[in-house]
Amino acid sequence: MTTTHATPTAQQQLTTLADLLAATRREPLQLGRLCDHARQAADLQAALPPRYAPVLLDLVDRLESSALFSEESCSFSQKDLLDSLQLWTDKARTVLAGG
Repeated sequence: MTTTHATPTAQQQLTTLADLLAATRREPLQLGRLCDHARQAADLQAALPPRYAPVLLDLVDRLESSALFSEESCSFSQKDLLDSLQLWTDKARTVLAGG
């Protein structure tokens, strides 16, 4: 079910996700908190079109896998994955705003 108006909780979950993403860019040890929050953001996932949740969860899976590598690898570039999550949050913000 797609809604054009997000609940306050969905908005809060998106804001927290964006804040944790920024924190993870500064301090990679925050990655676990970021991934946990993304997985538990049920109101946010429900407020977005159905295709958004699988994309988010796939990014989280790949971010968690990237944490297993000490160096960037071509298939698990943490920076690229964080950039993709940033794009996801930007698009989700637009959708929640009704755009």
